[in-house]
Amino acid sequence: MTSPPLPTKALVFDAASARTTLFSALLETVRTYGADRPALEDVERAPITYGRLVLGALVLGNALARDTRRGEVIGLMLPNVNGLPVTLFGLNAYGRVPAMLNFSAGLKNLRSAVQIGAIRRVVTSRRFIATAKLEDVIAGLSETEVTPGKKLEIVYLEDIRKKLGLKDKIGGLLRSKFAARVHKRHALGPDQPGVMLFTSGTEGTPKGVVLSNANLVSNARQIFAHAGGLLMPSDTVLNPLPIFHSFGLTAATLMPLLNGMKVVLYPSPLHYKEIPKLIAATRATVLFATDTFLQGYGRAAETDDLKSVRYVIAGAEKVKDQTRVQWGKYGATILEGYGATECSPVITCNLPHRTKPGSVGAFLPGIEYRLEPVTGITEGGRLHVKGPNVMSGYMLADKPGVLVPTKDGWHDTGDIIDVDSEGLVMIKGRAKRFAKVGGEMISLAAVEALVAAMWPDANHVVLSMPDARKGEQLVLMTDKRGADRATMIAAAQAEGIPELWVPKAILVVDTIPTLATGKVDFMAANDLASNLRMSG
Repeated sequence: MTSPPLPTKALVFDAASARTTLFSALLETVRTYGADRPALEDVERAPITYGRLVLGALVLGNALARDTRRGEVIGLMLPNVNGLPVTLFGLNAYGRVPAMLNFSAGLKNLRSAVQIGAIRRVVTSRRFIATAKLEDVIAGLSETEVTPGKKLEIVYLEDIRKKLGLKDKIGGLLRSKFAARVHKRHALGPDQPGVMLFTSGTEGTPKGVVLSNANLVSNARQIFAHAGGLLMPSDTVLNPLPIFHSFGLTAATLMPLLNGMKVVLYPSPLHYKEIPKLIAATRATVLFATDTFLQGYGRAAETDDLKSVRYVIAGAEKVKDQTRVQWGKYGATILEGYGATECSPVITCNLPHRTKPGSVGAFLPGIEYRLEPVTGITEGGRLHVKGPNVMSGYMLADKPGVLVPTKDGWHDTGDIIDVDSEGLVMIKGRAKRFAKVGGEMISLAAVEALVAAMWPDANHVVLSMPDARKGEQLVLMTDKRGADRATMIAAAQAEGIPELWVPKAILVVDTIPTLATGKVDFMAANDLASNLRMSG
């Protein structure tokens, strides 16, 4: 396998041309690459072309539009199958706003999302609900009161398909011939909502994040331009990441689809044995994943399963050196990026010719940034960003259905970063993930890096817990059997790191709580640590 020549500079990102809708951008892709080009494939192994994607979107979108109003937010609770992008583009074609619901979040969080987004109906699939064993969740959702005396409506795709007759199908064919005109009659504007996502809630109450059409199209094109020829229309992208999160939605689905690539969807990133086999069967050349999932795929893969992969785009958590070595043996290069849901999500990404250890790469084209000083932090500052990919604003639990816009277009990421002389970004940690111990500010992420270097075959998270004497105390939660503080102290001394940085307590657990994206669930981890310390 031979990688393409390294680019000398990024491709041009045209912010003005990205001021369009998702469906218009899809139609532009069809005009550029042809309706017969393969667009989507899923675990059923029945590919659909770009032309069929447009046709299916218009037929399904028209059916969903009948009982809804222009601009209405409609919940989508579907797995990574071909029907999800078809439904998403269909709603966009007719000026409806899909809200991507995290079906793994539990009934309480789903009800919260429904309330925040002022959602009156949710589109899902009977087959999916049965397969995922979500009958109780759906039953609970269907009892949710959305307006006085009116409960949430659950709409099943199977029921819609049964109602589609010959007239609907012929009408869809006719509309597909004039798709741009049909869309123009119903479309929302570039700056109007394209999708609603929900923050993971790892550190607090989830919020609704409203991303405009232009936000999504811009980030898809920013990523492609930043890659500068590393990603090509001839690539096949495999996406096992849930589309209800921004990394799986924009980076791993919209970006390739709007740039002529074929996307292979898989419904769960946790199927470590099946995904390498699907990579081999589809000859995927690009994979999107997190470090946790990459470790699992690398261990489960047989010799030739991963040989087609040129690049792995990783985010959501720090990539371990061990993971890079593991995938390097298969001939793949891992490109680590950084982002936030509020930024659609990608902010920076490494490139093979522009990187260094510990970096998450340079800013994507079109993004401005500023660093605000943080008391106790001597290197870097708190990152604020502005650009065409930065969200329209939040929807909050205390103001359901009301957009709270960003201030002058700037978003406070809450992350502490440093930028070197070459423009490469180094993440120091979340502002909330610093602890003040004995008067010194300590990055929990930096301590995690120290522990990961000692025990690279295990997973770890460092937490800050209340301490009566020092205010805060560091606690290591790990699945490393036999982890001990003496070894950590010796490693810290060897690196010239103060003993103050070494966690005072170690909690060995079977599994560290994570979200569906592979990120650590900090709220759950803190709750678990508190319970274990009390019981211990």
